[in-house]
Amino acid sequence: MNTKQKRIVIGVILALVLITLMVTLTLMQRVSMNPEGTIGNTAGNINNGGLYCEYDGRVYFANSFDGGSLFSMNPDESDIRRLNNLEVHNILAGGKYLYYFQTGATNNSGFGQIDGMRSFDRCQLNGKDSVSLTRDVVTSAQLVDNYIYMLTAANDGPAFYKMKIDKTDQTDLAALSINPACAQDGIIYYNGVEADHYLYALNTANDSISEVWAGNLWYPVLSGDYVYYMDVENNYRLCRYSLSQKVVEVLTEDRADCFNVGSGYIYYQKNGNDPQLICMRTDGTGAMVIADGNYTNINMTSQYVYFRAFDDDATVYHSYIGSGSYSEFTAALEASAAK
Repeated sequence: MNTKQKRIVIGVILALVLITLMVTLTLMQRVSMNPEGTIGNTAGNINNGGLYCEYDGRVYFANSFDGGSLFSMNPDESDIRRLNNLEVHNILAGGKYLYYFQTGATNNSGFGQIDGMRSFDRCQLNGKDSVSLTRDVVTSAQLVDNYIYMLTAANDGPAFYKMKIDKTDQTDLAALSINPACAQDGIIYYNGVEADHYLYALNTANDSISEVWAGNLWYPVLSGDYVYYMDVENNYRLCRYSLSQKVVEVLTEDRADCFNVGSGYIYYQKNGNDPQLICMRTDGTGAMVIADGNYTNINMTSQYVYFRAFDDDATVYHSYIGSGSYSEFTAALEASAAK
């Protein structure tokens, strides 16, 4: 082989190497789409800050003992791992990715994030390869199949829009405070915010909107055939509406500040002169007091309910689902001991 032939062979090899690298980088940057029917988190969790999200055998959560950083663990609270040191809210999960709104790095160091750079991000399930999807202030977001539906706040008012998970196809839907938290089978259920508080359905297949029920409700949570909600007209008591029977059931006359539904139970914060965190079955029976005082951010997984005292963002309590007792959730101590 002469010199000219050697140069040609080397050139071809280099070109093939370059093409291979380009293809590899392209494949690495390509965003994998989600399985059909993907929903990012439960409505009850999102309405309570979206601080916990259970997905595919793991619980992803904002660890308030660690400045709100993103952690993961098993549903039984074993194998606790820190994923980043960003203060996160509205955690969603689906397919190969996590999504969350972050408000900047915590006081913990060693992860390289820049303080003050708030954004709604996508990352791998292990917390790596974080990508900013928007710098808008996201007040509520839900993942439906391959789109994130976002309610954002700005100086000129609210905006409700959708964006594909690969950061393409952003579509403005309304200049209204539409809360996308409640989603099932490709439908987003939400209460009206203008002339009424009726129950509406947004079909994500074509983004068409239809009226479901002319009620007077707030924070709808769909579970099975029932829509659980705060009854605006009657002092925000908790009720449920059967979609098939079209019947309303009053679950408690207590005024509720917040609530969550899961695993056959409802947890709610009773408002009034004797505030209490109360647990009852989803039909309103078996009510029992979990804790006296004011609590908020009621998040649920398959095994535990988590909540905070109203005036204490750092301490988180947990109670086994259906149990009448509670204790302090020492996630940070367990995580530190595991390192």
